[in-house]
Amino acid sequence: MRHIANPPNPFDKYSAEYIGEPPPTKLEVFEEIATKKMITKAFASDWEGGWRFTVNCYRGCVHGCTYCFARRYHEFLGYGAGTDFETKIVVKPNAPQVLREELKKTKQKMPHVDFSFATDPYLPLEASYELTRKCLIVCADFGVPVGVITKSPLVTRDIDVLKKLNVSVFFSLPFLTKEKSNPFEPYTPVPEARFRAMETIANAGIPVGIGVAPVIPGYNESDIPKLLERAKNAGATRAFMSMLHLDSDSIEQYFVAKMHEKLSPTAVTKITNAMKRERGGQLQHRTFKERSTGKTEQWEVTRKLFDFHAKRLGFRQHESPAEQEPPPAQPAQQSLF
Repeated sequence: MRHIANPPNPFDKYSAEYIGEPPPTKLEVFEEIATKKMITKAFASDWEGGWRFTVNCYRGCVHGCTYCFARRYHEFLGYGAGTDFETKIVVKPNAPQVLREELKKTKQKMPHVDFSFATDPYLPLEASYELTRKCLIVCADFGVPVGVITKSPLVTRDIDVLKKLNVSVFFSLPFLTKEKSNPFEPYTPVPEARFRAMETIANAGIPVGIGVAPVIPGYNESDIPKLLERAKNAGATRAFMSMLHLDSDSIEQYFVAKMHEKLSPTAVTKITNAMKRERGGQLQHRTFKERSTGKTEQWEVTRKLFDFHAKRLGFRQHESPAEQEPPPAQPAQQSLF
């Protein structure tokens, strides 16, 4: 039998350097066989009309960001908000078909659809499932404006589709270096890879922006000017920032535990004390209004730092696309196989 060399992976050109080793636990992928709804409507005080519409083709996220507010949504499935979130991924194989039927039936014209809210729309699994790509094609067919926010260079694969849309692509880039990113974003593409992907998107004539989110008090405020400059040089024209928000006890416990694993005791104390000053003595925000902003003069200095450099560089400023109230609780477990 003649030996056939392993052909090159067609997605290598979209790949990116990752930080550290792959997750030590086994990745499990579940397919949700009873997806009936793809568009989630949620209140957002800063959004036109007061509402946002989001599409999530996946649940959970292998990027493993310790600060991710979407971790608690995994608890609705009967999983945990910790390592379960990054190792038990739920896929919705019929997402494009469901989205198409929803857009056919909707009585109101969708003003805007965002990919995604509860996960990154360009998880590595997207390279084979192509659910985000297919859903973007559906949006193009219906002429629905789209927003994309991601940490993944895989979005560059879909430039041909994005060009057919009224779209803006935001890259989440809260840290300037992989060393700074590593304690909080263990399995995400390194910042350099995200900047390169940003430039590729911009060079294709697609509006692109940077999300400096989250800003972790006492840790990455000093990165803001350089992040905005790098984004500007990569062709970004839009920018937003928001403060770290911990939305539940389980996320807070996981976030703090991971800090103790990755950072020095001095650094952990500095961050927790800074957060407590912004949150009235605790790490979690008390109200939705306080979710992505702080209380102290130090936060005001941070906000002015961002505003100054964003204005200096000519950025069009946006509120955070993630500023929406959480969805209502869902049944603990849906039909999976």
